[in-house]
Amino acid sequence: MSAAPDLEPETPVPARALLERTDWSATSLGPRAAWPVALSAVVDTVLDSQLPKVLMWGPDHVMIYNDGYREIAGDKHPAAFGGTVPAVWPEIWDWNRKVLASGLAGRAETYRDQSMRLFRNGALGDVVFDLFYTPIRGGDGAVGGVLCTVIEHTERESARHDLRRSNERFRAAVSAIHSTLWTNSAEGRMCGEQPGWAALTGQTQAEYEGFGWADAVHPEDADASVVAWNEAVAARATFVFEHRVRVASGEWRQFSIRAVPIVDEGGTLREWVGVHTDVTEERLAQEQMREHAGVLERQIRHRERAEEQLRQLNETLEQRVAQAVEERQLAEAALNRSQRLETVGKLTGGVAHDFNNLLQVVSGNLQLLLKDIAGNERAETRVRNALAGVSRGAKLASQLLAFGRRQALEPKVVNVTRFVRGMDDMLRRAIGEGVEVETVFGGGLWNTFIDPTQIENALLNLAINARDAMDGQGRLTIELANAHLDDDYARRHEVSAGQYVMLAVSDTGAGMSAEVIERVFEPFFTTKAEGKGSGLGLSMVYGFVKQSGGHVNIYSELGQGTTIRLYLPRSAEREDQEIEVDAGPVSGGTETVLVVEDDEEVRATAVEMLTDLGYRVLKAVDAQSALNVVESGIPIDILFTDVVMPGKLKSPELARKAKERLPSLAVLFTSGYTENSIVHGGRLDAGVQLLPKPYTREALARKIRHVLANQAQRGAGRRTLQGPALSPAAQGHEADPASPRTGGTGAGPAEPQPTGKGTVLLVEDDGLIRMNTADMLKDLGYVVVEAGRAEDALTAIQTVPFDALVTDVNLPGMSGTELAVEARQVKPAVGIVFATGDRHVAGVTPGEDPHVTVLPKPYGMEDLEVAIARVLAPERALA
Repeated sequence: MSAAPDLEPETPVPARALLERTDWSATSLGPRAAWPVALSAVVDTVLDSQLPKVLMWGPDHVMIYNDGYREIAGDKHPAAFGGTVPAVWPEIWDWNRKVLASGLAGRAETYRDQSMRLFRNGALGDVVFDLFYTPIRGGDGAVGGVLCTVIEHTERESARHDLRRSNERFRAAVSAIHSTLWTNSAEGRMCGEQPGWAALTGQTQAEYEGFGWADAVHPEDADASVVAWNEAVAARATFVFEHRVRVASGEWRQFSIRAVPIVDEGGTLREWVGVHTDVTEERLAQEQMREHAGVLERQIRHRERAEEQLRQLNETLEQRVAQAVEERQLAEAALNRSQRLETVGKLTGGVAHDFNNLLQVVSGNLQLLLKDIAGNERAETRVRNALAGVSRGAKLASQLLAFGRRQALEPKVVNVTRFVRGMDDMLRRAIGEGVEVETVFGGGLWNTFIDPTQIENALLNLAINARDAMDGQGRLTIELANAHLDDDYARRHEVSAGQYVMLAVSDTGAGMSAEVIERVFEPFFTTKAEGKGSGLGLSMVYGFVKQSGGHVNIYSELGQGTTIRLYLPRSAEREDQEIEVDAGPVSGGTETVLVVEDDEEVRATAVEMLTDLGYRVLKAVDAQSALNVVESGIPIDILFTDVVMPGKLKSPELARKAKERLPSLAVLFTSGYTENSIVHGGRLDAGVQLLPKPYTREALARKIRHVLANQAQRGAGRRTLQGPALSPAAQGHEADPASPRTGGTGAGPAEPQPTGKGTVLLVEDDGLIRMNTADMLKDLGYVVVEAGRAEDALTAIQTVPFDALVTDVNLPGMSGTELAVEARQVKPAVGIVFATGDRHVAGVTPGEDPHVTVLPKPYGMEDLEVAIARVLAPERALA
């Protein structure tokens, strides 16, 4: 009997509410207050998971499940919550008894597309599940229960069954038509191979494609046929017509035509299917019967001839139908594989989310502990070893997210030739001296738009896999070439047609069988010995390339080696330059941070880390609670919120509403699992700041300061623009100019005119900050040349005379420090002001160069004036 309370079945009772209301003392688990820590922890993880999960604990297998499992339980919910497996699912107890015994023995098991018969929602019916069983250990190390993750595919399998039946009916119907079958595109053009039409008319594909088929129609009928056909296509209406066609024998024959539009469930016209039926013989026979009623023998000969022709046409039709069925089967196989990988991707993404939350708790507390034991060398060593383990766990979670296509990628324009050459030493160290490395670079290679860190990991994974396949002895070939994937290839391989940069890695190893190739991209699938590989290398490569808009192709034969080709999307832009990372000391602050996190342990760790950094911290368990805090009027400087939150109000909507109430509020998101709410096309939305989990204390500190500094500078910009000192020139500025511009004299000439104070080149990617700073400089008497990117500023450096460069450090593409180097090469005496929220600029030592200074954000007009005066003193060196 279930220990769950008696609730109305129509009430959608949340699983966490049931956990609180259930009388657990009536079960073998005993009162909840007496539960072991391990059981409480795994129950919280199950209830927070986005995937359907059920925990079966103890010798009588008491069931505790999350909201996702309610759909699986059907009308057995809520009675099943707290019940035992044999009592809830008696019809499949034979199955569950075996898998539970295996799980309690410590064995994890996976079953895909498992068919069962379940009694739920008042009926016994067939279902199909993906089932993932994991043994769960208690605090003493013994297995206390089994966790099952359930993905239901019943509707998908039902749809496949209906599709098979539909195909069988289609084949039977078409076999009964003694005519010529053809298809046209949605636009009404004949395209692709048309065996029936080619056999009927003798035309080649090049001759009949488009409207070339009209050349086989009688000249007196051709124009009318094309006009009538275009009218039917425009109206999306059934086409009924007759005309004469020159058949392959050269004679003209009369045909009746019927064509229908094929529309999918969404109302989109996909193609036209038509039939040409030869009516010549029937009409000849009718005329001859009227004119020569007595000439029976001739009529019979005509019929025999017509039957022979129809038989030949029918054979051709059967061949086309067989080909169509084969193509459908291939498409179904590709769809099945794609859906299987998508299902596993969703599973691994959810697991990575839960895993990253756990790692954040462990990592955060270890870092806090490291401060408490400072000076105890032995303890410090142990904590650092534990942190190294956390780092390995984070890498594993990152690989899971890569396969599930859930990463927030940071793609850049990469010169792949230079990139691969730059990895040469790393690759040789990774694969050893026993492997000969050969690189083949094609000429005129394009740039590619890709995340440099991820493509580096991908190439390293492929090289290590190749080394292992060759047992450390053999030849590894890395090839780069431009590639074009045509429409036919794209249709067969689930990729967009177009231009790509192909990166191929080939080895002379053992090769793979067809069965292994079929599963090689699945996570945790590996042919290596136990402990020799995680099975995540190739799955990470596959997911990353797919998320980047590329394609992966594998070719392998047993005993002949393997070639894996990555097709990376081409970019026509110039190569981006890497930005140097700030390595200065970590600093905190005294601002107020609102932490929004539904996981209690993660929230507690984040609060303690921020408090340790000196911040005043407020906390909320969900987005709605956080909005209540914002609306209470408490001053808040920065909102630090998890992306994946329970409840109807989501984090992006919380951020939007909070900024409506507090315009100066800074926002920083964090997550162990990127959702479409802030990531689109694999990239973070514009203006969004994200700190991935698990994060270190140093990463948190730097990110908080960076976000606060930029927000403060924007706030200073708004205040200046609203103040009385707003210049006429400033009133006419746009928020985000696309290219360098000059100003300071209102509607003056395009070229800057020298003044008493000189000219400043201002480079800042934030449009509001740039506009505000330009106005301050003009009020100080300077002529200003503005640019939103370092690349745009390079043109100004070559063509415009200026005295000082004021630049942000963290620019998109080329960094501010790299731009300063370029400026000094052209104008050695120019003054440099680095305006940054990081407070420390890599490679810049205060006082080392009197013409270089750092201007911390947020800054005002006085700060700006002092900084420029410092780099121009003791005398201005006009460049």
